[in-house]
Amino acid sequence: MSQTPHVELRGVSKRFGGVEALSDIDLAIAPASIHALVGENGAGKSTLGKIIAGLHPADDGTMLVEGREVRYHSPSDALADGVTTIAQELMLVPQRSVLDNVFLGSEHNRRRIVTPSSMRARYAELCERAGFDLPADQVVGGLRVADQQKVEILRALARNARLIVMDEPTAALTADESERLFSVVRGLRAQGTTIVFVSHFLREVLALCDTVTVLRDGRLIRTGPAAEETPDSLVTAMLGQPMEVAFPPKAPAPGEGAPVVLSVRDLSRAGAIDGISFDVRAGEIVGLAGLIGSGRTEVARALFGADRYDRGEVRLDGRVLKVRSPRGAIRAGIAMLPESRKDQGLHMHHSIVRNVSLAHLGDVSHGGVLASPAERRRVTEMTERVDVRAERLGAWISTLSGGNQQKVLFAKWLFHRPRVLLADEPTRGVDVGAKRTIYELIQSLAAEGMAVVLISSEVEEVLGLAHRVLVLRGGELVEELNGDLATEDDVLHAAFATGAVAS
Repeated sequence: MSQTPHVELRGVSKRFGGVEALSDIDLAIAPASIHALVGENGAGKSTLGKIIAGLHPADDGTMLVEGREVRYHSPSDALADGVTTIAQELMLVPQRSVLDNVFLGSEHNRRRIVTPSSMRARYAELCERAGFDLPADQVVGGLRVADQQKVEILRALARNARLIVMDEPTAALTADESERLFSVVRGLRAQGTTIVFVSHFLREVLALCDTVTVLRDGRLIRTGPAAEETPDSLVTAMLGQPMEVAFPPKAPAPGEGAPVVLSVRDLSRAGAIDGISFDVRAGEIVGLAGLIGSGRTEVARALFGADRYDRGEVRLDGRVLKVRSPRGAIRAGIAMLPESRKDQGLHMHHSIVRNVSLAHLGDVSHGGVLASPAERRRVTEMTERVDVRAERLGAWISTLSGGNQQKVLFAKWLFHRPRVLLADEPTRGVDVGAKRTIYELIQSLAAEGMAVVLISSEVEEVLGLAHRVLVLRGGELVEELNGDLATEDDVLHAAFATGAVAS
């Protein structure tokens, strides 16, 4: 006898204005399983997750939860059936404690008197169930993103959730933090909780999930066991055609005759980096690899003036730089794409136009007065160059997909062309199609003579783009590798100090 699905969708469709986001979706999600939804941005995976969690009503079709036909009009309706969601943008009150956030909005039996001691006892039970060790009185705003994610999970458990939709839960996490989250998710599955896992990270999906559903242009392409899929097979299903290679062909490394654009000597900051020295020539992509905390981002922040360094010398086109702030770095010709575009790179509740031009208003102003036509003309040029896809330039950044947000960040720095581009995690949180576009953009900038410093947690990405790879460990530069000859094992051996590295 077959098991009743936890959730079953029959002929579900959803439209936003004239756009059909989902079309005739038939899908069954097994209880106590981890079921992935994958697809490019705009494929409909987040919309499908929101319908299951009650954030959007379906326009057509039927949804059954544990065998009963339901029609949710709000997340509260879904919660009454034990269905909740953990969104990519965490919905927490940063000024309140962990305890307050966990129980915020929970419905209590009115006959039961809820005391502070009973809440703390309940909180302790939830932490033990999830395997967490979070101080109840810690202010949420002071927690790392990974720990804030744990607060969301505890809140879902406090609401007696039997099905949790997780939308891009690892987008802002490090590799180590993601692995710890996966352990928690597996533990929830073992206790009978169903997880709907929406993600761009295909290797994570295959390592974690039981079943994978592929969506493309609002239509369900296929559903099957994760064990029978590979990253290549998923990419082919997502795009509708094979992506022959993940990375565009790499241009030859510039020769010894190419001018040195960026020269770094003995760059040091106490507790972060020690004695970092390297050069980057015009047209060269140099990758910084290493574990989290190895000093990769700290090098970029020091070069960009975001952090002061204690000693060292930085030269740009042979001139000694004394950069003490990002403003000074920008004026000198250094641009930086930070690892978190939402926290450090973009104003999410401002328009595309304003985000692109904000750091360069002097270029589109006359006598201190903003020349709007000139601003819009320049922004249009830049957004077309990087292939930003949006209905209008006045749209808020928060309404764009992750890939288009990242392209806007590139447009921002191409507005006033830099000599050096520091790209920290340039494809974090973007889908496979947008990744390819960003890779081609980085290569084209190098081909035009820009010096590029690439930082990525994905070793495959560093090797796929960089002419040389510098491996950092404990704040020191421990190995330099030829990007065309090095392997992932070479990089990891150097990063972990586990053995000899092939030269």
